[in-house]
Amino acid sequence: MTYQYNDFDRAFLAERNAQFRAQVARRIDGSLTEDEFKPLRLMNGLYLQLHAYMLRVAIPYGTLRSAQMRQLAMIAERWDKGYGHFTTRQNIQYNWPKLRDVPDMLDALGEVGLHAIQTSGNTIRNVTADHFAGAAADEIADPRPVAELLRQWSTDHPEFQFLPRKFKIAITGSPNDRAVTKAHDIGLRMVERNGEPGFEVIVGGGLGRTPMIGKIIRDFLPKADLLPYVEAIVSVYNLLGRRDNKYKARIKITVHEHGIDEIRARVEERFAAIRPQFSGVDQQMLASIEAQFAPPDFKTAPTDAFEAERTRNPAFRSWTDTNLTPHRAPGYAIVSVSLKKHGATPGDATADQMRRLADLAERYGHDELRISHEQNVILPHVHQSDLPALYATLRDADLATANIGLASDIIACPGMDYCALATARSIPIAQEIATRIDALKIEHEVGHLKIKISGCINACGHHHVGHVGILGLDRAGVENYQITLGGDGTETAAIGTRTGPGFPADEIVPAIERIILAYLDLRDSEDETFLQTYARVGMEPFKTALYEQKEKAHAA
Repeated sequence: MTYQYNDFDRAFLAERNAQFRAQVARRIDGSLTEDEFKPLRLMNGLYLQLHAYMLRVAIPYGTLRSAQMRQLAMIAERWDKGYGHFTTRQNIQYNWPKLRDVPDMLDALGEVGLHAIQTSGNTIRNVTADHFAGAAADEIADPRPVAELLRQWSTDHPEFQFLPRKFKIAITGSPNDRAVTKAHDIGLRMVERNGEPGFEVIVGGGLGRTPMIGKIIRDFLPKADLLPYVEAIVSVYNLLGRRDNKYKARIKITVHEHGIDEIRARVEERFAAIRPQFSGVDQQMLASIEAQFAPPDFKTAPTDAFEAERTRNPAFRSWTDTNLTPHRAPGYAIVSVSLKKHGATPGDATADQMRRLADLAERYGHDELRISHEQNVILPHVHQSDLPALYATLRDADLATANIGLASDIIACPGMDYCALATARSIPIAQEIATRIDALKIEHEVGHLKIKISGCINACGHHHVGHVGILGLDRAGVENYQITLGGDGTETAAIGTRTGPGFPADEIVPAIERIILAYLDLRDSEDETFLQTYARVGMEPFKTALYEQKEKAHAA
């Protein structure tokens, strides 16, 4: 189950949308200049990109119902170009709306309990979560009720609408971190102590031009103290954070400049002062929210058909090997649907594909879908007996690519094809790499490999924590791509190390190919992952493959 809007939620959203409709009308008739309109549109998730406006819609903690996914499909067809782009922040972006249509789009979103509030601006952005939440076999507890509590608390919070810089929170309920918590302003990892649930609280993570791994400010925070403690952190940052230089305004710089010990002392002092003000109201809210996230009524059925189809159909077996994850309920599986068909735009889904996924969730998945930060779609609750039929439908919809977690499952930002901040293209490079990997027929041999691409230093493609990271830059008007190795976005998070000089656009795909082939030569067994090999042999063998082999190829 998922959170359902109540009367207050619906009234609040209707009022906000009506307010913005009036602001759009004033912009169209010239009463507002673009400079005057800009802060108003950003409060409602509307950007002005290279070619058109872009509307960024929040998908809180990545969870959707079938009706919501169908509405996203309708919006894509009616007011955009028939597709949407799922992002690394569990949002969906529409890249081609007309300004006059945006209020109607927001009203359509409101009809199904979705919005674009605080998907931009110097405020608390969409709270993201583990995309397997509520289903994963390794989970301590479903973190989404806490994420919903944080969403309600942060929406239009009067103190936090004009922070020094944007602020991002991620939460996971599992010891295996699938939410990249250590690369967020606040990361929350659920832990247990003496049977009591609580959180490891991490602050000061972030990527961008100054990538940093977050630091632990509390190794155990009781669940009941979470909301006042998070408010204490944001309050301290709001006072200490720099406003003189936007490049030094994120909380990671505040923590770096003041030190974690001073930040911890200030947060604890603030926490002690404000904790009594909550007086249990937050826990009453949390209890009512938790009731809406009760697990579905899981069915019991034979799994013989699933095993028989795996034996009979090699393509189905390959898909189940890569795209299924163990579920906490017997007989069930978590299904990851790849939006990374070789040569496709990572994260894009057509309206027809969205509707197909909604139908599958309704028929086989207890009416739940998730959007992952890796730009794929998850059906979190599918019984194994339904997997053959589900797979057949996915194949018909061109959504059955068996590459989750493999080298062609590439994260990529929109880059210079859409983004006004980008300095290089991301999408074509991702497409070319995936196409080349498919042609080599080696990605199943290579196994688990995270390639991530950003088209500028802002790092929306998370390249710093890619096993292989690619950063596109402008070098005297020419696109140049730097490579980093050894990044990690999990509980053992690490920032990748730059290999050396970058590569022009026509050389980056061969460079990535050399890295992958070098890994196959260097690993000591088929079970040794890329990160394990890199940790064992270091950077030098990969640099040799990258640069010396390049020179030999040029000389030949």
